[in-house]
Amino acid sequence: MSIKEAKAENTTAPTRYVGQAIARLDGPAKTTGQARFSAEHAYPDLAYAALVYSTIARGRIIAIETTEARGVEGVVAVLTHENAPAMKPAPKKMSMLDPASVASSTTVNYLATDEVHWNGQPVAVVVAETPETARYAASLVRPTYEQFPAAVDFAAGASDAVPDKGIPLLGGPANKSDAAAALAAAPFSVDLDFSTPQHNHNALEPHDTTAVWNGDQLSLHEGSQNISGLRAHLAQRFGVPAEAIRVLSPFVGGGVGGKTRPWAGTLLAVLAARATGRPIRLALTREGVYHTVGGRTASMQRVALGAEAGGQLTALLHSSVSRTGRVGGMPEQITTVSRHLYAAPNIHLRQHMVQLDLLSNTFMRAPGEALGSFALESAMDELACELGMDPIELRMLNEPDRNPVGGQRITHRMLREAYALGAERFGWKNRDPQARSMRDGRWLIGMGVATAHLSSMRMPASVTVRLGADGALVVRCGLHEMGMGAPTVQAQVAADQMGVPMESVRIEYGDSDLPPSAGAFGSAQTASVTASLLAACTKLKKSVLRLARRLPDSPLKGRKLAELEARDGGLYHRGSGLRYTDILAAAGRDHVEAAYKTNMPAFVAQTARDLRFRSRAASGAQFCEVRVDADTGEIRVSRWLGVFDVGTVLNARTASSQLRGGIIWGIGMALEEQSLIDPRNGRIMNPSLAEYHVPVHADIPHIDVDYLNEPDPTMPLGLLAVGEVGITGAPAAVANAIRHATGKRVRDLPITLDKVL
Repeated sequence: MSIKEAKAENTTAPTRYVGQAIARLDGPAKTTGQARFSAEHAYPDLAYAALVYSTIARGRIIAIETTEARGVEGVVAVLTHENAPAMKPAPKKMSMLDPASVASSTTVNYLATDEVHWNGQPVAVVVAETPETARYAASLVRPTYEQFPAAVDFAAGASDAVPDKGIPLLGGPANKSDAAAALAAAPFSVDLDFSTPQHNHNALEPHDTTAVWNGDQLSLHEGSQNISGLRAHLAQRFGVPAEAIRVLSPFVGGGVGGKTRPWAGTLLAVLAARATGRPIRLALTREGVYHTVGGRTASMQRVALGAEAGGQLTALLHSSVSRTGRVGGMPEQITTVSRHLYAAPNIHLRQHMVQLDLLSNTFMRAPGEALGSFALESAMDELACELGMDPIELRMLNEPDRNPVGGQRITHRMLREAYALGAERFGWKNRDPQARSMRDGRWLIGMGVATAHLSSMRMPASVTVRLGADGALVVRCGLHEMGMGAPTVQAQVAADQMGVPMESVRIEYGDSDLPPSAGAFGSAQTASVTASLLAACTKLKKSVLRLARRLPDSPLKGRKLAELEARDGGLYHRGSGLRYTDILAAAGRDHVEAAYKTNMPAFVAQTARDLRFRSRAASGAQFCEVRVDADTGEIRVSRWLGVFDVGTVLNARTASSQLRGGIIWGIGMALEEQSLIDPRNGRIMNPSLAEYHVPVHADIPHIDVDYLNEPDPTMPLGLLAVGEVGITGAPAAVANAIRHATGKRVRDLPITLDKVL
């Protein structure tokens, strides 16, 4: 990034909208039913597809009987490995510079092989005139298999795990001094094992696709978190130029990682549309999502901490085992949090991975950090009990001045302030530190805390801004809206930068024909798009100023942009100036436009420099109160407060909503969520919301959220990350509160009443 680009991206204007609690611009369309999601677009001659899933974990198809299915009235086609047109193979290695490989969910070439790699792999597609007919005919397809030995039990396979090298951009193993020796010599220590189960995605909108081929041109309606990656992946798999594919994704009914990559349903819908020559809709059932869309890996972790009598950490050891599928997935960055949180002089971090005959794992809100923070923050709480120290005091005593592993400068960290504010508001001083000491009738009361932490990053994004002679400002960027208010915050930024009312701003998004955005993952989309939008608005104001300077008697003659203020629909200098509409009208222009595209070599170089010299993250303090029935072990979360340091908050309403959503998921992770896998055949035994438990209204108390709203000076507008930090630390806060209430440390999630009794 050039010096000029760096200055442009941090340009600020008098704030009018940024920070306000503004309702989402897409709210009316969604609440009135005008918003159309990917399974709601009508096409002439539309047909419907349903999948047939394997019932074995590993093997091959030796026969597949489709006669009965083909005979059902209304069936258009039954596609199997025997008759389906072949897609090109998926990339086998991921490269951060290859969007098609980043978007690859598995290496399986669906319907081009007789091999079966997990229980639930699609082995046939039925196309029919109605969805009901397609599903019924799919139930009549009869595959016959030769079964091979399969490894599907994570606990049994963990002993075969091998070291992994870490995650690109997020660090790998670490070995600072001699942590094992320091642990052995420490006067106080804890050494604990933890486990977390597999989790599966349950977005409000299950995965669905509408695919339409017109010759070699493909139109695709798909709920996606990664439009550019999806487009590149489909182009590679179907052998067409990326420009021949248009992905339309203006409304996504929830996506916290599961819609970052295309899964079997997407690819097979496109394949069926090409094979039949008809528009195809494929909408997965909830069970179909469990069969074909990856989730969060199970984990085993060890955290060992050594400390002096005064609480200063002397050793921190954190190791983990996670799993991938044999045909895809990536290791979770479980130990990443331990690179950043505590100033221990001796640190040892290792991650291990085992491959199983299960569906590939994938991104799920705060991948790695959600798991790692549970173990680390539970261990810190247990160490506080061993030392007889307040758990907040122990954490603050070990706050680092620089990154504990790499020594990088921390750009912005106000965790002390977050804990101080949270402790005061939550009434932490009223907590009796003794376990089982606080009671209300039959209920044991417990209060726990944990630190939230999520590294912040940026990715490339392109933006075009267009100012019309009517004063309308159009921002064009293929960003993603999944319910978090992304277009709304960008409208706020654009309105402030150009000094126009928000009602004059229109955001065009969710379309691959628009300038490509960063993906909506890693809590990076807002910062990435904002940086490019600031630069584009700066260029646009310069273009308008050049027009204004040419006008006779212009009060802006000889003025530099830095001397001007964008407000009231124009550019002004000490009270005098010109409105945009007057400038464009006098210049005979109906619009003026500016574009910003990331300079990739400069961006990559800047990112590499940042990793070497800077550590940047959002953080926070999670406060939880629980009630535990002393007789039955029933657990109720009764109070919650989260205080976060997320840099500048662009929209008070949507930021609070996202943080609450993360906390709710953290509560569910602590107390309810788990995928149950049959160790005999790899079948998920609870593939529905009737059996896979997630929090409901009765499970969740009022969640109080606050934030410091202090900018990080190294980020555009000072913003950090909001989307994922809310879940980090939350399961540990619940576990720590239960430990305080009952005296029992539960180290295996979810914490069910049988583990408390």
